[in-house]
Amino acid sequence: MRISSGRLDGIHLIALNRFADERGVFIKTFHEQLFAEAGILFSIREQFFSASRSGVIRGMHFQTPPFAHSKLVICLSGTILDVVVDIRKGSPTYGQCESFELDAAEPRAVLIAEGFAHGFLTLSTEATVLYNVSGVHEPAADCGVRWDTVGYPWPTVAPIVSRRDAEFPSLENFASPFVILPK
Repeated sequence: MRISSGRLDGIHLIALNRFADERGVFIKTFHEQLFAEAGILFSIREQFFSASRSGVIRGMHFQTPPFAHSKLVICLSGTILDVVVDIRKGSPTYGQCESFELDAAEPRAVLIAEGFAHGFLTLSTEATVLYNVSGVHEPAADCGVRWDTVGYPWPTVAPIVSRRDAEFPSLENFASPFVILPK
């Protein structure tokens, strides 16, 4: 595993080792000690996966405090465009986005800290995405901002979006509970 910091503080890109032989493929997706050695404290409390077809946008999701959690996102099949936006008031990068193409053929993961909204666009015919999260899902804290208001130039004309995701508030009208206090 090779861990590198993203452009936004709190985002990490993890290159995963892929071992292939006549049986297939083996990939380690998480190693708590390696993360700790890189200064990342992350433990997995729950795990989810989604299967999506081409043109689907899922996002931009997060859980609000006190149920906020970090996410480790991995594309298990297909290809996605993974997008995060900083929603931490007081952050020098508030409202800024960062994106990563995640492809199962070249395994990488994105670790997303609390205080970021997360979503993705399915680029391949189908994609399966695994989410490892540091907290337990709390429906009352499950929240989001509308995908088309975060200032990211999504490479799609007519995405498939759930009614719930389409009804999230715009980033501009979202009162963020995530705050970074000045030092």
